[in-house]
Amino acid sequence: MNIKYFIPAGLLLAAATALAQQAPAVKEAPLRAHLSFLADDLLEGRGTGQRGGDLAVRYLETQAAAIGLKPLANGAYRQSVKFQGTRLLPGSSIKFSTGASTLAPRLGEDVLIGTGSGRADVVFDAPLVFVGYGATAPEENWNDYKDADLKGKVLVMMVNDPQPTAEEPNRFAGKAYTYYGRWMYKYEEAVRRGAAGALLIHTTPSAAYGWNVPATSFSLERFHAPGAGNLVEGWLSEDFTRTLFKAAGFDLDTLRAAAERRDFQPVALNLSAHSEIRSSVRQVEQFNVVGIVPGSDPKLKNEAVVYSAHWDHLGKAEDQIYNGAIDNGSGAAALLAMAAAAVQKPARRSQVFLWPAAEEVGMHGASAYVANPAFPLNRTLADLNLDSMNFAGRTRDIGVAGAERSTLYASAGKVAQQMGLKLAPAIPDLSGAYFRADHFQFAKAGVPAFNVGSAVFSGDGHFEFEQAQEASAARIVAFKKDYHTVRDQYHADWDLSGMVQQAQFTLNLGYELANGKDMPAWKKGDPFSFVKR
Repeated sequence: MNIKYFIPAGLLLAAATALAQQAPAVKEAPLRAHLSFLADDLLEGRGTGQRGGDLAVRYLETQAAAIGLKPLANGAYRQSVKFQGTRLLPGSSIKFSTGASTLAPRLGEDVLIGTGSGRADVVFDAPLVFVGYGATAPEENWNDYKDADLKGKVLVMMVNDPQPTAEEPNRFAGKAYTYYGRWMYKYEEAVRRGAAGALLIHTTPSAAYGWNVPATSFSLERFHAPGAGNLVEGWLSEDFTRTLFKAAGFDLDTLRAAAERRDFQPVALNLSAHSEIRSSVRQVEQFNVVGIVPGSDPKLKNEAVVYSAHWDHLGKAEDQIYNGAIDNGSGAAALLAMAAAAVQKPARRSQVFLWPAAEEVGMHGASAYVANPAFPLNRTLADLNLDSMNFAGRTRDIGVAGAERSTLYASAGKVAQQMGLKLAPAIPDLSGAYFRADHFQFAKAGVPAFNVGSAVFSGDGHFEFEQAQEASAARIVAFKKDYHTVRDQYHADWDLSGMVQQAQFTLNLGYELANGKDMPAWKKGDPFSFVKR
């Protein structure tokens, strides 16, 4: 018996459209090969300003050419990224005076100091001013500075944001971090105010990490844009701050309480800082690697979707190699595998594959790309970033934290459904994770962007693995202890099916955008919606 089925033309068209927009398949074999090489001891941890970093760049640009990616307009796959490296030298100090009293804190224990000025010798005296959270947020009707003249002064600031209240439970995103809470923003704001420097008051709850984290950072070489930082920047321990304020006649807790109100006014502390900062300073040039798959549409090819994954890690220190297999050999390798798929079937719009330099030391590579993009930012639809990917098997859900800020969330939900995935439950960003990876440089410039998540750093413990669930969860928990240690190494027995799945989701989402009708947009009222690009 011959039975004929009638299929409505609309369904056929929808199926054809979905097929046309579907990204090519990402293959595991090349992803694994790239990962095992990038995480090999030969590359010495891909350190910024180190030989291993140079080898990583050479490998990436060679692979980009072999895959068939097109170079930048100048014919190169490299994009220069210039900044300064500064390391504090012995003999550096800071002292505080109030009246006839002088307090000399212990460097490394009571206070951390460095300079972002690019000067080898910095010696100066300046008064201290407490500026609360040091935030200026028009969308929150918040200004900690009022009209105070802060030129040439050292600003003392609290970390994190003004806290929610019963009357305003959602101010500054409630319990979650905003960019105004990040140390990076606070140093930048001090520069914009013409201050001599900024010292941040550390507490583990407000910073979301212990004193050891900034202490380690300030003991190593730190990197800055040339001459763009403060004469002095650093941290004060809470105990020393309490002692310091008391010596000047102030109570730390009273000032903290005042800083929670909109009517807060900067407070001159009757304290003067004498800083002597000796540093070794060097000029550093690193390189982003950029490859392009031109779009197939004669008009839309002038617009682009960006995929990014930083190539750098912590490098080699004291004869130890920080291989950075997961962070971020995984993302760099996945991007190569995704690019190899994309060249087989270009989307209507162009696709940019970007491997930024120097993410671990201040996102300098992503910042340099945003300042000089392959496609103008007003014709850049989105940045989809990959950083520290899933190495523990397939999951049934995918993390898209930050996508809810824009229409990317709806697009991500559509792609997830097509792949039989769920979007992982949203959780408050209590540590400011959104502001700590390369996609943030795009967001800060007005381009919708987020980090496509995995089970590794979800923090909620609820990712659903398709196989060996308990063992997979255990590996994820174990890796959290290996993050930024020498134990972040590649293992040949890793199940990379989840990493391929994550890469495929990212590429599928990129194709959904690159073949779609509309440019993604920030949700109304989001801080980044006010940025013109």
